[in-house]
Amino acid sequence: MPAFMSNEWFDKVDQLTNEAGDLKLSPALQGLALNLLVTGTDQGDVAANLTSGRLGKGENSDAKTTLVLDSDTLRKVFFENDVNAGMQAFMSGKIKVQGDMSQVMALQTARPSDEQKGLFQKILGITEA
Repeated sequence: MPAFMSNEWFDKVDQLTNEAGDLKLSPALQGLALNLLVTGTDQGDVAANLTSGRLGKGENSDAKTTLVLDSDTLRKVFFENDVNAGMQAFMSGKIKVQGDMSQVMALQTARPSDEQKGLFQKILGITEA
């Protein structure tokens, strides 16, 4: 299993995303672009992005918002779809928002499609605990 947030891990995420095809996202998620700065990985701090419901390596230059969060919080909030963990992490300062807060609000109210949940479950399956 590739190390979480490593180049090999992102390659596998890309493969799973391509295999997933159309994620049937809600309009709120279709146009959403967020940068992520993930701390606490074996690779140090890693830049990633969530663009149109898909996780990618590096920053998206079109994103107006960056979320700074640790790798455990990323796993719980995005891959395990644990809304309560997301709220607790935000309230306790484990998720920091840089930029346009309205992007985060859009993410909070949008619900992932079954297809996106399935993709994130597969990504969780290749992600070390």
